[in-house]
Amino acid sequence: MAISAGDFKTGLTVIVDGDPWVVLDFQHVKPGKGAAILKTKMKNLKTGSTQEKNFNASTKFEAAQIDKKTATYSYNDGSAYYFMDQETYEMYQLDETHIGDDKYYLVDGMEIGLMFFEGAVLSVSLPDKVELTVIETTPAIKGAPSTQSKDATTDTGLTLRVPQFIEQGEKIIVSTADGKYASRA
Repeated sequence: MAISAGDFKTGLTVIVDGDPWVVLDFQHVKPGKGAAILKTKMKNLKTGSTQEKNFNASTKFEAAQIDKKTATYSYNDGSAYYFMDQETYEMYQLDETHIGDDKYYLVDGMEIGLMFFEGAVLSVSLPDKVELTVIETTPAIKGAPSTQSKDATTDTGLTLRVPQFIEQGEKIIVSTADGKYASRA
């Protein structure tokens, strides 16, 4: 199915130069002269790289057929991450370059989505929020304003800012979109 660049939406996946790309952001620009231009920020689903690309609004693209499966995060061996399909019990492997910073949100036994293109695993789709345990943080400062925050490190290695009242060993909810503290668990 052909998709015109003028019909782009955030989250749309298309084939560009043989690779699947997802549209992260786009803006229609109408210069004083000439045809409208579509400025986009896109992520290559095979390599994980993000680029800004400009297209003529009438440029046609093929829709990328991305399949999704539910899987369970099993473990990592230092350079690769392993996931088990919940229906077939088949194991899938992704290397650290494909996981990227998502590794900070992976917890053993967590249910995630796997994205496939032409039978190959591209990436993981995380839930919006995850529960992590604080393993290191400084004690609360007595008399500090409740809006003041401090650094904390979680059991997955994520370092983030948390409110003063969060203590070591506490479980917190973290947003996977921006890596920020959301609430206590």
